[in-house]
Amino acid sequence: MGHFKVCPSCCQAWESRSDFIVDDQLELNGYKSDFEKLEYGLFFFTHKKPGCYSTMTINVMDFRDLYSGEIYQERKTGSEECPGYCLDSEQFSRCNALCECAYVREIIHILKNK
Repeated sequence: MGHFKVCPSCCQAWESRSDFIVDDQLELNGYKSDFEKLEYGLFFFTHKKPGCYSTMTINVMDFRDLYSGEIYQERKTGSEECPGYCLDSEQFSRCNALCECAYVREIIHILKNK
């Protein structure tokens, strides 16, 4: 049986996504949007295990089912409604725009408040 994720530096393995999410030695510290296919956007996690401090990426699609709310069909990036959060890899605030990207902001909120 495979692992959910293995640290590329120290080789620590997380058996399940749940184990990964609740690990206090992991910090979500970035998000890179993919505006063509939002599910291919990347979350950046730093493994804050002493002696490691590696950063690893995980696709948005691996956390998609954590969000059960509405997903809007129209992207508002660059409009007056858009605060530009998805353009800043270190911005984790919720977005109030009725934009297709807003669900990713909600996933970020879920992960940050594990």
